[in-house]
Amino acid sequence: MFSQPTTMTPINFRTFLIYFSAVSVALPIAVISISKILLFLCALAVIANRWRHHRSSAAILPGATSPLILLTFVILAASALWSTGTTDEALTSLTKHGKLLLIPIFLCLIRSRHEALIALAFFMGGQAFLLVSTWMMYIGISLPWAISKEAGVSYAVFSSYLDQSIMTAVLAALCWHMRCYAPVRYRNPIALIFVGLALICVFFIFQGRTGHVVAIALISLAIFWEMPRKFRGLVFAIPFVMALLLVSISDKVRHGFVEISSSIEYFNKTGDISTSSGTRLNLWHRSLQSIGQNPWLGTGVGSWNREFNRQEALHAPKTFVEITGNPHQEYLLWGVELGILGLTLFCAMLLALFRDSLRLEPPERRALQSILTALALSCMFNCSLYDALIGDFFCVALALLLAFSIHSAPPEHSTVSPTPST
Repeated sequence: MFSQPTTMTPINFRTFLIYFSAVSVALPIAVISISKILLFLCALAVIANRWRHHRSSAAILPGATSPLILLTFVILAASALWSTGTTDEALTSLTKHGKLLLIPIFLCLIRSRHEALIALAFFMGGQAFLLVSTWMMYIGISLPWAISKEAGVSYAVFSSYLDQSIMTAVLAALCWHMRCYAPVRYRNPIALIFVGLALICVFFIFQGRTGHVVAIALISLAIFWEMPRKFRGLVFAIPFVMALLLVSISDKVRHGFVEISSSIEYFNKTGDISTSSGTRLNLWHRSLQSIGQNPWLGTGVGSWNREFNRQEALHAPKTFVEITGNPHQEYLLWGVELGILGLTLFCAMLLALFRDSLRLEPPERRALQSILTALALSCMFNCSLYDALIGDFFCVALALLLAFSIHSAPPEHSTVSPTPST
């Protein structure tokens, strides 16, 4: 997918593991879990070898993002001391948050711009495999590897339509912004074909409303970056125009917006939580009540289940049914577990990612900022970092783009041109 430098890097276990892990986030969760274990062990070996030879550890914690992630993970682990959840709940939650460590691990293992490019090619290749599989199922081809429970209905391959719609929207952005590295002559038309196939999936095949919002935002950003500066002020109208256009031509988008509106109105009148939106609003409401009672340090890692059930039993005893899960809102999850400290740390990580993106060349910078935008938006409606598969997807995608900021070569020494070409 990407052009190759003249000097090839030999494949060893480390590079094989990087490429395997990059493509694994497009595969079943069991494969992702295996790759994460191997990555962790490999990173430990690399760090131990560096310390054994008394080398500087600066390369292990490059930029602002990696040190902040490690600090955040330490604070999450420490919060188990005051968690209202059980020990098992705290360990389970900490493990789920632990996928954030994929970012410093990838940055520790990737040693060159070439490795970052090839890993990104494997990553996008895996996502392209999901896209093609979805189209094959949509036209009626039965796929033995489509093991998702929703495969026959929503055309998601390994996960849910919610996860895959967001991942497909991000793939569209990557295909467009990174097209300058494709080793083909007609890279722009080919990129447009992939972008078109991906966006049709998001808006007309998948039902994920979060995917619709993410895709509209990423298209708006792409248009903004392509527009002359004097017209960029018009970009604020683009999302609204696109939303109106999609509502008029896509039954899935129109049905999604109508369902959200009616569900919210019904919840406000009756408090009914039988609908998807009603359930989310109730989860958010109880989470805010918990944050209000423990605003500064929260109730500790793994405490959300216990806190929600406590609030629900207290305020709605007649309809109370104990549940397990998460608040379907990443910001509120961090607020419940770590209070204002948690919200500050989470937002600081997003800002650190943005700051590190500013060191990149335009194609990589725009790609990374698109992924960051998709993450920030999807976290408003789901626990997109906490959940399995979609969280791994975002962490690996961010890590691979961040790797360019460490290993970017001066333009005169670059092996590929950052300027798009037809």
